[in-house]
Order: sequence, then structure tokens, then C-alpha cells
Amino acid sequence: MTWATGAALLGSYLLGSLPTSYLVGRLVRGIDLREHGSKNLGATNLYRTLGWRFAVPVGLFDIAKGFVPVALIGPRAADGALVPLACGLLAVIGHMFSPFVGFRGGKGVATGAGVVLAMAPLAFLVSFGVWLVLVFATGYVSLGSIVAAAIFPVAAEILQPTRRSTLWLEVGLAALIIWMHRANIGRLLKGTENRFGRRAARPSPGA
Repeated sequence: MTWATGAALLGSYLLGSLPTSYLVGRLVRGIDLREHGSKNLGATNLYRTLGWRFAVPVGLFDIAKGFVPVALIGPRAADGALVPLACGLLAVIGHMFSPFVGFRGGKGVATGAGVVLAMAPLAFLVSFGVWLVLVFATGYVSLGSIVAAAIFPVAAEILQPTRRSTLWLEVGLAALIIWMHRANIGRLLKGTENRFGRRAARPSPGA
């Protein structure tokens, strides 16, 4: 591994680690998002807690945290697709396990979507389409995220077979996102999972 590759991997992890939703919760309402709603540091919980005006830009920034390492950082460090995808995977891991908030973060869906968008845009369109259909049909963001993650490696293999050397990383990314939703899977099976559009009561500052 060259110093450039090492720096790209570390930089990607740190970029992914930026706790966007946590910072917005602190700056806007003086709250710790880990103590409200689903206690998850992701755009969906931010939406339920503070509303779409804050959730949408945070979600877009989280997507960028996955897109930039694959599209810009990784290619500057090494040729080929392996290092950029590894950078993207580390950005997702950083989002999930951020050292800035006690290694508690989000579930990696938006950041993972940014990785997929940069790495395999056709597969992204397929996965995003499946996500949209499931979320609007069932109301479960978690179900859409789980199925979209599972479909992504298959779609990438079919639509962009020249990237087969990175298939194991793509499968690893999908498996990691699904594993982060293990509690949601349990609630889905029990019928107790929250549906999209139901927001928690707006917390007061310092709550």
C-alpha cells in the first residue's frame, strides 16, 4: 500500500465519520439525536424529530460522503475500481461508527447510496427505484433500504459486469447495511416497525 492509498482510505473514513445529523440536532435545537426518536444518527430519524427542512440537506450531505471518496478521492490514489470502492466502504463504516460520537452513527443507507451512485450508476437507479416503490407501497423505509441493499450487487453484476473484481466489496457493503438493520428486521417481523411520515414529538431545546 502506498502512502497515497493509505491517506485516501483514512481521509474517506474521516469524511464518512462527520456526524451530520448529530451536529444539526445540536446546533438547531440543542439536542442529542441519539436520545430521540429511533436514536439513530440518520436523515430518517432527523426527519421524524426535526422535519424535512433539516433532513433533506443532511441526507444529501450524507450521500456526498459516499460519493466523493469513490468519485474523487480514490481515483487520485490509485488506478482501477478497487481502491475507490474501498474508500467508499470505509466512508460508510465511518458513518456507522463515527469516532466523533462514541462510535455510534447511522445505518449507512444514504452514504452507501452515494457509493453506489459513483461506482455503478445503473445499479443505483435500479436499487433506488426499488427503494422508492417499497417505501411508498409499505411506508417502511427500513424495508426499502434492506431490499435495495440486497439488490445492488446483483444489479451491478448484471448491468456492469466489467466491475466483477469489486463484487466481493459490493456484497460486503450490502451485507453491512443489512446487518445494521437487524433490529428493524425484528420489528418488521413483529409488526412494530415505524412507518415513514410518522414523526416523533418535536423536542424542546436541551431536552
